Amino acid sequence: MSQALQTYSLTAPGFQGLNTQESPLDLSLGFALVAQNAIIDQYGRIGSRKGWAKVNSSSGALGANDVTVINELVQADGTLTVVFAGNLKLFKLDSVNAVSELTYGGGGTAPTITANAWQTASLNSITYFFQSGHDPLIFDPAVSTTTYRRVSEKTGYVATVPSANIVISAFGRLWAANTTTNNATVFFSDLISGHVWSTGTAGSLNVNNVWVNGADEITGLAAHNGFLFIFGKRQILIYSGATSPSTMTLSDTVEDIGCIARDSVQTNSTDVIFLSNSGVRSLMRTIQEKSSPERDLSKNVRNDLMSAVSGEDVSNIKAIYSETNALYLLNLPSSKFVYAFDTKGIMQNGSSRATIWDSIEPTSFCSRRNGDLLLGKNGYIGKYSTYLDDASSYRMAYYTNNSDLGDVNVTSILKKIKVIIVGGSNQLVTLKWGYDFTGNYYSAQVNIPTQTTAEYGTAEYGANATTIAYYTSGVALTTVETTATSKGKIVQIGVEMDINSSQLSIQKIELQSKNGKVA
Repeated sequence: MSQALQTYSLTAPGFQGLNTQESPLDLSLGFALVAQNAIIDQYGRIGSRKGWAKVNSSSGALGANDVTVINELVQADGTLTVVFAGNLKLFKLDSVNAVSELTYGGGGTAPTITANAWQTASLNSITYFFQSGHDPLIFDPAVSTTTYRRVSEKTGYVATVPSANIVISAFGRLWAANTTTNNATVFFSDLISGHVWSTGTAGSLNVNNVWVNGADEITGLAAHNGFLFIFGKRQILIYSGATSPSTMTLSDTVEDIGCIARDSVQTNSTDVIFLSNSGVRSLMRTIQEKSSPERDLSKNVRNDLMSAVSGEDVSNIKAIYSETNALYLLNLPSSKFVYAFDTKGIMQNGSSRATIWDSIEPTSFCSRRNGDLLLGKNGYIGKYSTYLDDASSYRMAYYTNNSDLGDVNVTSILKKIKVIIVGGSNQLVTLKWGYDFTGNYYSAQVNIPTQTTAEYGTAEYGANATTIAYYTSGVALTTVETTATSKGKIVQIGVEMDINSSQLSIQKIELQSKNGKVA
């Protein structure tokens, strides 16, 4: 007698993000083993990331070189200026978003720029550029909107500005650290005066004898809620009362966890996030509970992430926190991976939901005041927008974890696979299925038709694949389905498509199967 079909549904597939850390058979069905060029959308579904569009139409003196740092200068009168660096030069975007080179406007010989590893900070309507072994530079539009100068050439300059590799702007002053001769001192400028490094409330803090775990070097700085965070490679010092540096005190220390990449440190309204020697970490607990951090955002992908990090020059690792997109993005340029950590919620194990972008390849980031996310590119600044990478499509892929369909001892004979997709228009979808960890997949393709205001209806695309469009409050839902083949005890399903101008999310996967023989 023929067996009845059994139906298995996976609603909001992949909503827990990637998990490559645990055994696939122990995973919840909400995890993904592949989540490529994807995000978790606002409704908790796995969907396509956005692409990028050029902000500047031509490259000017930047040429075919990477944009290595981007800063948005906000002046007191509300004027916004995007300044950036690349090709051993400094630039800005003018009023029509054309690349305009900033030329040297000081009184002496122009500084020699031999590297593009600047870190920037803005204070009192001025952007400051710092990198190791170089004279710190300023873009001060109150003096000139077309030139830059050394900090030491600003009117009222006092003492010696450190030629530091690290700089942040916090609590109304600049904080700088890690020069070629001193990697254990934090220097701070006078209030609202990034050109005054003695007199007033300027000063320095030597932490050489404060490290609790032996000698270390300062690799990053952050400020939050009155605290100054001084990152070493393997430990963190936390000073309270940093709004008044002369009286700030050591509040807490974190041992065995530090920061390994200067530009990975990012702050938001509630947190400080950074790349440590054991993954992407959060200092949220330190801030909220005055206790050492235990939150590892990358717990579900830690081994893969750190394996990729091991092949990187950490000085080239960049990160950004985008409040608009609720994402912490960590770019690993050698591996060409961007790890995207969703910050909309904390998972039960304290991690964030993670996906990987493998084709966007930014060289720097900037989150603008208006919420725009800018990406450094080769010869261009891009804006995270649309659903094309410049003019090219990109591949999104989602694969479920490996699972049995109810009983690991029973062979499952797949009969039909249905996937409900939200959005998408005129995009080819590839459905894949495989068995028993072989890595060999069967596949079928179906095209999502051009979406208009959909009525109930059915359109056939080949003998094995069907699309059904539904009308639902202006949102296009399309069911793509295929007749499946073969059998196995463990099943994995994949959905791949080229994103070409249209957003797409996966609402539901439904499998129909029959039971085969019992092992």
